[in-house]
Amino acid sequence: MENITLPMTPNEVGAMGWDQLDVILVTGDSYVDHPSFGAAIVGRYLQSLGLRVGVIAAPDPDRIEDFTRLGVPTMFFGVTAGAMDSMVMLRTAQKKHRSDDSYAEGGMAGRRPARAVMVYCNRIRAAFKGASIVIGGMEASLRRFSHYDFWDDKVRRSILPDSKADILVYGMGERPLAGIVAEMRAGKGIKEIRDIRGTAVMISMDERKELGAMAQTIPSFEEVSSDKVKYAKASRMIHMNQNPGCAKTLVQKHGGRYIKVNPPAKALTMGELDAIYALPFTRAPHSSYKGKIPAWEMIRHSITAMRGCFGGCSFCALTAHQGRAVRSRSEESILAEVEKVAAMPDFTGQVSDIGGPTANMYRMECMEPQVEAVCRRVSCVYPKICKRLGTDHGPQLELLRKARSVKGVKKVFIASGVRYDLANLSPEYIRELARHHVSGQLKVAPEHSDPDVLAIMRKPPVESYDKFVKLFLEESSRADLEQYVVPYFISAHPGCGIEEEVEMAMYLKSRNIRPRQIQDFMPIPMTLAGDTYYCGVDPISNRNVKVDKGGRERRLHRALMQYFKPENSKDLREALRMSGRLDLIGSGPGKLVKPHLGAMAQPDGRPLAGGRPLAGGRPHRGGGSRANFKNSFRNKRPNG
Repeated sequence: MENITLPMTPNEVGAMGWDQLDVILVTGDSYVDHPSFGAAIVGRYLQSLGLRVGVIAAPDPDRIEDFTRLGVPTMFFGVTAGAMDSMVMLRTAQKKHRSDDSYAEGGMAGRRPARAVMVYCNRIRAAFKGASIVIGGMEASLRRFSHYDFWDDKVRRSILPDSKADILVYGMGERPLAGIVAEMRAGKGIKEIRDIRGTAVMISMDERKELGAMAQTIPSFEEVSSDKVKYAKASRMIHMNQNPGCAKTLVQKHGGRYIKVNPPAKALTMGELDAIYALPFTRAPHSSYKGKIPAWEMIRHSITAMRGCFGGCSFCALTAHQGRAVRSRSEESILAEVEKVAAMPDFTGQVSDIGGPTANMYRMECMEPQVEAVCRRVSCVYPKICKRLGTDHGPQLELLRKARSVKGVKKVFIASGVRYDLANLSPEYIRELARHHVSGQLKVAPEHSDPDVLAIMRKPPVESYDKFVKLFLEESSRADLEQYVVPYFISAHPGCGIEEEVEMAMYLKSRNIRPRQIQDFMPIPMTLAGDTYYCGVDPISNRNVKVDKGGRERRLHRALMQYFKPENSKDLREALRMSGRLDLIGSGPGKLVKPHLGAMAQPDGRPLAGGRPLAGGRPHRGGGSRANFKNSFRNKRPNG
């Protein structure tokens, strides 16, 4: 199958010598046969099990023929919204429509529908009565329980009954899908498959009774949708049940039925990961596409070295989906892929990334497997790095040195996130990073400076970030390289009020940091921060948390983080008045914003009543026409 993508048309199915497909994958993304794209890696894996697999990519919901062109599969339709939740792809944190879609041909939004999993399933049901449907991917995974939906501003049911799918696969899908395929090959119908790890199904009241104490009941949809205390309790039970080694089956009542969520699937071994990434990916979009696919352009020469992240950041959806156990590929497997990339005709000598959710967690695992099997910590590195965690950067350093010596490779970059509290443990890693693996700018995500906000985020203290920046810039200077750290921050995160954001602004100004890109906090389903945003309580600690939800407050948060923009001056003065920090209005290094032009007599920045002030702040007393003064004032008025 080398250099042949999975079929997308009847002619391509026929060219494979097949009269019918076993599995048809329906995805909201364009189909790119690259191991960084979910449909490709799942499709290739199912193909390796001996199945005939086809793809329907970014179907038009209004064209039923888009869903019927490949016929009905012998086993099931596999439905996913794509690499991300469809609502995240369609709406901003201000709930405005996005104009772009990086996973779409041409990068233009418009093809992917809102709540894509439910829409696609409904279209399949309309076209093929009784078809078997398995849903998966980020959207299905994070919405498997009742969840707060930011865009509807309400608690929604599990996506499973709303989509009318037969089985939901959550997390990384290979192992659960292998179980489903094995049971169907053994003669079971899709509705008879109930107990595979990493899946969720709907069960009856009688089936719930049969489970007895083998399953743990969390508060029902009816309870969590009307009682935030119950919602927080359910969230805690879910998040404390993520370790495959000791997780229980969870059930949640929805009306007259229950959703049964089996324990998480066990992570793939190194050998299993190696086998998957050795499958014959073409690493290119399907030949039918004429326009560019931005997501592929960005990662076409990147390599996934590991899965999972033990950071446990409360706002992170990727960790919730991939799991908190890091599982890495072997050095040999990764270097073989580097050689394959280096041999590609369009390769320019630069490997854009070797990493994963967090670049410098490669080969880092718990050193005591018997403890790991029963551990219920949400994070291995917060509030401090666990003493049982292996934090040796040596394997990654050796991998990177060998990768950059592969024939045809000029540079190997690290584009994945770097966990700086771990990097601080290895001066050698920071030295190698600065000298060999940065293109001039290193992106790092401290997210905030306030210790209480960082605690709710499950992020290390800002002093850890400051230490990393100092070490990185020192190593860059020693190598005679002009390089910079580009920090990323989140505004209006739960726990952060205007007062905390003011301190954040002063932190940024004191270091002359001027963030051009700010991530406004967006509550993602099944993240701790998303649940905290909804119920005003940290589900793990059960502590009350302040949450600024209004559009005005969120606007002020963003303005404070971008304190240097002249157009934000009015909002800055308003925020400082609200927080009682009038001492920060003025001129000079210890001030955040200049006073209003007419603010000579008022310390809160508001203009004087009556009269028109000059730019210097004094009331106008000179001669000349009023019109001439107005024109002069308009032309000379300083920004801010």
